[in-house]
Amino acid sequence: MKRTSLTEDEIGEYSGTKKEIRPVTIATYQVLTTRRKGVYPHLELFDSRDWGLVVYDEVHLLPAPVFKFTADLQARRRLGLTATLVREDGRESDVFSLIGPKRFDAPWKEIEAQGYIAPADCVEVRVNLTDAERLAYATAEAEEKYRFCATTATKRKVTEALVRKHQGEQTLVIGQYIDQLDELGEHLDAPVIKGETSNAQREKLFDAFRRGEISVLVVSKVANFSIDLPEATVAIQVSGTFGSRQEEAQRLGRVLRPKADGHEARFYSVVARDTIDQDFAAHRQRFLAEQGYAYRIVDADELLAGS
Repeated sequence: MKRTSLTEDEIGEYSGTKKEIRPVTIATYQVLTTRRKGVYPHLELFDSRDWGLVVYDEVHLLPAPVFKFTADLQARRRLGLTATLVREDGRESDVFSLIGPKRFDAPWKEIEAQGYIAPADCVEVRVNLTDAERLAYATAEAEEKYRFCATTATKRKVTEALVRKHQGEQTLVIGQYIDQLDELGEHLDAPVIKGETSNAQREKLFDAFRRGEISVLVVSKVANFSIDLPEATVAIQVSGTFGSRQEEAQRLGRVLRPKADGHEARFYSVVARDTIDQDFAAHRQRFLAEQGYAYRIVDADELLAGS
């Protein structure tokens, strides 16, 4: 509000717990597209209003089959915002037909040079499967290969070494598979935030992390979007949604808030060498490569030897 003339009474929250319709109303795609008995009551309520401006945050989500219904809201003007206009289904251009033409696009490195995001050191740490793991990987069903190599036990040792290396820094450990995250949380003595974690507990843990009461937080993909953790300086990715370029960029974004001391952010992606995990990692990094980021390749054995 500090850059506007708005008062608190003019801003409403429309969520699962509050239903406030005010001159400025904040809602999520998920709430608006909730369906009950074949109808969308919240969407119909919003569509009955004549909005002067609708701002679509994370607009790359809009082409999704259900979310795109929100593009039909009555509005004199509409604005879409995203740092990652990339989708694995190739439907990025749908955003322009749903919202309108692109008006502004700034490369991440240009934004970094202007001081709006922190500089980042991106590192791919390559781990080796054991002989037994490689044999099991070679004989695994195709749909199980990624999960198998993405959750190799060596990744836990590497993650523990990285956390020790950055002891005292606010660190996020991010992954896809809940059993892997639970194991990491146990070994790191760190709380785990996942889909089943209640909103109240999530906010409690996020607030503790922001205040520095928790220095390591293990999170699933629920932290990919709309989580503001400006104190985070280190992110360690152990697994992801296959080759998603958008997810890779979102996860790096968790540590790109400018640091008061000008500190460089660190983003580690721990990858199983000579597996589909490495192939997916190369694809995930393409969007960030286009934005000017380069990944250093580090051998896990060297990292473990020095820890």
